[in-house]
Amino acid sequence: MSPRRSAQWYAGDDRNSYIHRAWMRRGLPADAFDGRPHIAIANTASDLTPCNAHLDEVSRSVAAGIHQAGGIALNLPVVSLGETQVRPTAMLWRNLAAMAIEEMLRANPIDGVVLLGGCDKTIPALLMGAASVDLPAVVVPGGPMLTGTFRGVPLGCGTDVWKLSEEVRAGTLSSAEFQRSESSMIRSRGHCNTMGTASTMGLLAEVLGMTLPGVAGTPAPDSRLLESAHATGVLAVELVEKERRPSTVLTRASFLNAIVALAAFGGSTNAVVHLLAIAGRLGIELTQDDFDTVGARVPLLVDLLPAGRFLMDDLYRAGGLHAVLAEVRDLLDPSAITVTGRPLVDHLEGALVYDREVIRSRDEPLLPHAGIAVLYGNLAPDGAVIKPAAASPHLLRHRGPAVVFDSVEDLHARLDDPALEVTADSVLVLRGCGPKGYPGMPEVSNMPLPAKLLEQGVRDMVRVCDGRMSGTAYGTVVLHVTPEAAAGGPLAKVRTGDIIVLDVANRRLDVEIPDAELAAREPAPEAVAAFASPRRGWERLYVDTVGQANVGADCDFLIGSSGDRVSRESH
Repeated sequence: MSPRRSAQWYAGDDRNSYIHRAWMRRGLPADAFDGRPHIAIANTASDLTPCNAHLDEVSRSVAAGIHQAGGIALNLPVVSLGETQVRPTAMLWRNLAAMAIEEMLRANPIDGVVLLGGCDKTIPALLMGAASVDLPAVVVPGGPMLTGTFRGVPLGCGTDVWKLSEEVRAGTLSSAEFQRSESSMIRSRGHCNTMGTASTMGLLAEVLGMTLPGVAGTPAPDSRLLESAHATGVLAVELVEKERRPSTVLTRASFLNAIVALAAFGGSTNAVVHLLAIAGRLGIELTQDDFDTVGARVPLLVDLLPAGRFLMDDLYRAGGLHAVLAEVRDLLDPSAITVTGRPLVDHLEGALVYDREVIRSRDEPLLPHAGIAVLYGNLAPDGAVIKPAAASPHLLRHRGPAVVFDSVEDLHARLDDPALEVTADSVLVLRGCGPKGYPGMPEVSNMPLPAKLLEQGVRDMVRVCDGRMSGTAYGTVVLHVTPEAAAGGPLAKVRTGDIIVLDVANRRLDVEIPDAELAAREPAPEAVAAFASPRRGWERLYVDTVGQANVGADCDFLIGSSGDRVSRESH
């Protein structure tokens, strides 16, 4: 076994090793520096990231496991992004968080790391950063909250926000009742209990092989999460001793398995940009089209909001992730391994489904073909995505006139104007919401419907946007349109009244304008005026270097890895 990485700080009797040891001797005994593995716990706990606020407790269980296995546990607070709190969007800082995590892992005297995340961007950022350093690493997902109820029925956080708020706008729910549901919806610690991005990425971290098998999806208040956290601490020491790194676990097979799982449990479209970004850090060949070619043939088996009825603690009760994966085992690549060193499929032995209402069989799926559809056409030359499972079947083939909004502010100002010329057949178009244009690609693609249509009973319309939508959202929403309007995409040239054609079966998104006319049009001045133009700081660096959604929206200078090489001495 090669010398511990941390020995490059602590071994020896010279002045520098003395300094490194002495400043850590605040409770650590002398034998802490005798070659034991030093393992960081990269902890995204923060009061301003409510979904991760319980991770300090999880960290203590991880630390106990590390100590039991003979390692030294070191708490390392890292950048934390509260999806519901930070403005203009947490996605603006995913790459910054990943960069900061990467640099802190590389700069410090550690041999391995346990990654604690929960809220949407935290697990992707942790995996991106850890992949670029490639120290032995393992994830503990923070887990979903328990189901709250309101007026006697379960509430899906996120999804029911959209539903209830539209009922208020339609006049069928009072504002007072809507406000009363607030405290009911967020019942306990943990992230969203729908199949939003947080649940999706927690589950996919396990499918990728980066968690202790069986932990993903464990509800945050469940004592078994702490038990698994302790076992993960023990495993982290083994990872260091066996030199089992992310690059040995994360392969193209791992990512293709993640795409199969994403379709089977009806996961968030946000997984597209996150998986592409993680793969980019490892140099793994993965494209947007893989999500369609691999995922489109996979049936939707999990009846869970927003595509179905149930919630995350129901999924756990019904048999959890392993029960779902066992149903599609023949579609999984058996060569993909996990942090245990064993193939993912080996861990599915004995997995049972305890509730066939929640986890369907292959013979009786919710949808025979789920996954994420990737669309191309003159409105999306580099692609766009749609989640058919969350859409209205009758709108998956649609032709209608565009109603164009040049910015989110324009949308809010005019959407409910009685004079707005819009019908149920119209296609709502929102631009300037891509990585460069907003900046950061916010979750605004699932636009609210015009009030006068809500009053008529309309509950879904075709919507087209270069931004993202929450994994908790639903509707016939075409998103991630690339190139985005701010990057010269044709979305900037669409005018109200242009006819837009959506044809999901044929994977097309087009505007009925001759190519020559579309090419000759200038971008709408109002849209251009609303594009982000930061002067300085991270926003400036981000806008200048960020890639488009179809390649993961990572910054060009962050793609790839630099390894764990220890740099020059600091003294």
